[in-house]
Amino acid sequence: MTHDVIALAQALIQRESVTPEDAGCQQMMNDRLKAVGFNIESLFFTDTLNTWARKGTQSPHFCFAGHTDVVPTGPAQNWQHPPFSGLVKDGMLHGRGAADMKGSLAAMLVATERFVAKNPDHKGSISFLITSDEEGPFINGTTRVIDTLEARGEKIDMCLVGEPSSRDVLGDVVKNGRRGSLTGFLKVKGIQGHVAYPHLAQNPIHLSSEAITELSQTVWDEGNEFFPATSFQVSNINGGTGAGNVIPGELEIQFNFRFSTEVTHEQLQARVNAILQKHKLNYELSWIVNGLPFITEHGPLVDATVSAIKSVTGLTTNLETTGGTSDGRFIAQTGAKVIELGPRNATIHKVDECVSTDDLIALADIYEQILENLLT
Repeated sequence: MTHDVIALAQALIQRESVTPEDAGCQQMMNDRLKAVGFNIESLFFTDTLNTWARKGTQSPHFCFAGHTDVVPTGPAQNWQHPPFSGLVKDGMLHGRGAADMKGSLAAMLVATERFVAKNPDHKGSISFLITSDEEGPFINGTTRVIDTLEARGEKIDMCLVGEPSSRDVLGDVVKNGRRGSLTGFLKVKGIQGHVAYPHLAQNPIHLSSEAITELSQTVWDEGNEFFPATSFQVSNINGGTGAGNVIPGELEIQFNFRFSTEVTHEQLQARVNAILQKHKLNYELSWIVNGLPFITEHGPLVDATVSAIKSVTGLTTNLETTGGTSDGRFIAQTGAKVIELGPRNATIHKVDECVSTDDLIALADIYEQILENLLT
């Protein structure tokens, strides 16, 4: 007999919810949440379906957050098994979203059903914030739901995002924060000309080289006990006409900071401008703040999670802030304590994405124990 967590994960995987499509995943979850006492709100913004489901009105308010959308599969013939089959073979559940993050959604829901059945009069509130645009432009998903909640004064106290945080074995890593992400788009202007007459032109590639070197070698901060030092990386450079005998008139450079709580994005922007001006460049610069850093220190949420992992797996987990960004950054800005805990991330976004069925079953046990630790 298939375990309830695995059966639900299979059913979710079999829905082709490539971002920003939800393909009925949220309705499937909502029907089960409504059956155990949740009030369901469907919030649709432009092209994105979101769910806000809540049981209870009191504090502490604990939220499970996640996404039903998945990244594209690429050519299906490259997969060992059809990417939306949800096939279980040799103890592994296969399919796009198995690890990121339909497996976590199934574990969250089943854990909540079991917890509510055992504790119908539990204290506080439980909610689910589910979106279908986390893998896309993240414009009309979690951030818009948070805006809606903030406008009506509805606060989340603690949030667990089901992103695949584990590295080698289930529960070995919990993300208790994330670095900020800041992207710069730099255009350096020169004067186009013939390579044989450089005195009649200004080569923006040559003009920019010392500034880029200085930016890449600058120590922006030293980090702290939770975060590594802020990093600067050039990701794209584009200049030239394609002809070998033309000095380009413009150079376009894209770069990114992953930054700690030791520095603000405003400070980084100011320091970059100072370096560019020091090198007397004629430039235009625009910015996108992809996310601000956040940290959840030891307290009820972290302690409940560490204890639950120890109880179910025997592991002493590691708290880390490495990796990219997640929707947790939008929730953390409201003052909520946020962590990320999910299955192993070894196959996420890859061909033949898969997850251990034993891990998903254990993950549901961990999630249920977290609810027990916090709300009983």
